[in-house]
Amino acid sequence: MPEPQRVAITGASGLIGSALSAFLSARGDEVVHLVRREPRTGSEIGWDPASRTLDPGDLSGLTAVVHLAGAGVGAHRWTPAYKQEILASRVNGTATIATALADLGEPIALVSASAIGAYGDRGEEILTEDSPAGQGFLAGVVRAWEAATTPAKDAGLRVVHARTGLVLTPDGGAMERVLPLARFGLAGPLGTGRQYWSWITLHDELRALAHLIDQNLVGPVNLVSNQPLRQAEVMKALGAQLGRPAVLPAPALALKVALGEFASDILASQRILPSVLTASGFVFDHDTIQSAMRWLVDQT
Repeated sequence: MPEPQRVAITGASGLIGSALSAFLSARGDEVVHLVRREPRTGSEIGWDPASRTLDPGDLSGLTAVVHLAGAGVGAHRWTPAYKQEILASRVNGTATIATALADLGEPIALVSASAIGAYGDRGEEILTEDSPAGQGFLAGVVRAWEAATTPAKDAGLRVVHARTGLVLTPDGGAMERVLPLARFGLAGPLGTGRQYWSWITLHDELRALAHLIDQNLVGPVNLVSNQPLRQAEVMKALGAQLGRPAVLPAPALALKVALGEFASDILASQRILPSVLTASGFVFDHDTIQSAMRWLVDQT
């Protein structure tokens, strides 16, 4: 167990951020939240990512910053205005943190959220951190998002891009919507169901983020399980855990009508391995979809 550390989190009120805050506090770390209002306690730091305002001195003494803030990709239909918000919220926030850390000049690590959207829709291709970037809106967002950390990199700081996949949790994301349907046997394949989903339980996501804080890793790290599966197999495993068949498909056209352009991301195939994570010694607690679905259902 590493020595207690002082870690700042942006996006600490979000799904992953709030859970990570509790996880790190439970293991003995001091956790500080960056908030977009006047700080109310000594464990809060005020900042304004939209105007790129953050006093570098407020970050002094930290071990690491875990930057998770950004507009939710699946929170709204992808109108032109919301697509711009998705991009701007990530680039502005990341640039604000990276510039403040560079200006401060202390050896503080930056663990910056990213996404497997970097790889685009790649079919059957097996992907690792060494794979080239893909095409599409989200791939472009990730390129700009990760590039916004450049000031911190140029200052010689350790920067990690946590490329997170589909996070399995009943409290948010895709599974929050799917679970109620699955209990009635309605969570069948989406589209053909043959597209690969690269997933990770929230439990292992938190452990992996803590690992990135503790270990001397740099660059992109895929936070996904070592068992990418076809989407139909994921739904089948969930149905089996619930004792409900998962056979009724959701046609691709219906998804596109319901979700708009975001449906293309849901239907994309990304067969991704956590090569850097496992090479650094990380061991998953949920390394099969069966153990993951047991954990998921137990949380409800």
